Amino acid sequence: MLAKTQLHDPAPPPARDLAVAEIRTTIVDVPTVRKHKLSQTSVTAQSYVIVRLRLANGVEGIGEAATLGGPRWSEESVEGIKATIDTYLAPALLGHPADRFVTAGERLDAAAKRNNAAKAAIETALFDAVGRTLGLPVAALLGGAVRTSLPVLWTLASGDPDQEIAEAEGKLDARLHRTFKIKIGAQAPEADLARLARLARALGERAQLIVDANQAWDEATARRCLPRLADLGIALVEQPLPAWNVAGMGRLRARDDIPPLLADECVFTPHDMLAVAQAAAADAVSLKLVKHGGLVGLRKVAAVAEAAGIGLYGGCLLESSIGAAAHLQAFAGLRDIAWGCEHFGPQILTDDLVTEPLRFRDFAVHLPEGPGLGVTLDPDKLRHYARS
Repeated sequence: MLAKTQLHDPAPPPARDLAVAEIRTTIVDVPTVRKHKLSQTSVTAQSYVIVRLRLANGVEGIGEAATLGGPRWSEESVEGIKATIDTYLAPALLGHPADRFVTAGERLDAAAKRNNAAKAAIETALFDAVGRTLGLPVAALLGGAVRTSLPVLWTLASGDPDQEIAEAEGKLDARLHRTFKIKIGAQAPEADLARLARLARALGERAQLIVDANQAWDEATARRCLPRLADLGIALVEQPLPAWNVAGMGRLRARDDIPPLLADECVFTPHDMLAVAQAAAADAVSLKLVKHGGLVGLRKVAAVAEAAGIGLYGGCLLESSIGAAAHLQAFAGLRDIAWGCEHFGPQILTDDLVTEPLRFRDFAVHLPEGPGLGVTLDPDKLRHYARS
């Protein structure tokens, strides 16, 4: 007769050990390998606020808030994010149990309106610290991963078609990316269309092309240009109209001669997502922590989109491996993310902020292994790129 072996699970850490003891912020500026040009701005260095959140048990979690060229893409800047966290958000969480994510979000919302990127960085650090304490990846805390990698695209945003063709060829040859998003809107529509035609001819059937206008067109321009994008084989068009013109997006999408539409700047909250769904204004939505206020908010927006039959797309704001890993942990648990993701950010930086950057191979970005976010902040890199 076999003796029974009694297994004793280790007791969970006392709640007081999970209390938030300290939150520190640092602004960093990391150069990019080339100019990244959007309709409303261009950057040659990417700025972040790095959040380090220490628990009473000594475990530290990290988070990241990204912006693009200051408060141009949204109202937040790294300077404002740091000030808001230091002055209002951090004091609201000191002493709060880190594993009570929903109530932590309520405290942050009570301390400051919007400021979604700032809140996302703090919430990411909470999840990272709790995951490290429990020895679990953040994906497990969100319900468990259903994938370990995602197809990842590369953005072409120099505005120079010769440079962009060469850049895309290099990515294809290295088996890093075979979907390319082209940023348009900084030039006149006819110039953008000519540039897109050159890219489509050069890359042919070897690559899928999508376009991001970053709200640059009015409705009349979109009506004129979108059918021409369809003729070029463009697979998806991101936010052609200003964020406020959801009704216009719905009118465009009712046409049968345009590519599918991707909503971005018009969807920050679940209520925004519901409005877009009610207006039948998008075929897919771009999910970003900086828009949705964190991992919990991102999952809420995704749930509304899924309920409405709207596809999911993993958006980015040129995050480093810290912010990209946080997104991947959230994306890993979504049942379907049909359009893949664009978390190429670590590759466009001249350097990264972690000891082991994310892995890119076979046209995919791979979920990092290990507890929490799965990446570790490099203190030397943080000091090197910290803004004085």
